[in-house]
Amino acid sequence: MYTAVGVYGYLMFGDSVKSQFTLNMPTHYVSSKIAAWTVVVAPVTKFALTLTPIAYGIEELLPPAQQNSYVVSMMIRTTLMILILLVALTLPYFGVVMALTGSVLEMLVSIIFPCACYLRLLHGHTTTTEITLCSLMILLGLVCAIVGTYTSLTSIPS
Repeated sequence: MYTAVGVYGYLMFGDSVKSQFTLNMPTHYVSSKIAAWTVVVAPVTKFALTLTPIAYGIEELLPPAQQNSYVVSMMIRTTLMILILLVALTLPYFGVVMALTGSVLEMLVSIIFPCACYLRLLHGHTTTTEITLCSLMILLGLVCAIVGTYTSLTSIPS
């Protein structure tokens, strides 16, 4: 789907395509402004969703009287956000490290592990077609993880 959108975008805008697709949209339309703000808000909400299990894990370590405190919960989440921001700002090549981690872990969690678990859990009850499709998906996930890892490692300046 991303490729199709990219091709259609290029056909629509030609050589004047800008690096961010929101910069290609006309600024005087309300729909363009909604699209731009959606792009801005999406990572913020995903970050909060990703941070929630970590915050719950820390809250479980607290004494029972403080586990249900709204103020303590808010302080934990705020502290986590500040610490992550400080790490991102102080570590050199933090974006490259995150790309490296993402390329490996995202493929493992979203493609390789589900297919491998499906094959293991339903061992003996799967058809040849299912085994073939799952094996191809695992292979594709491994290739994508290797290519992503290689790309991340080569983008580290020497």
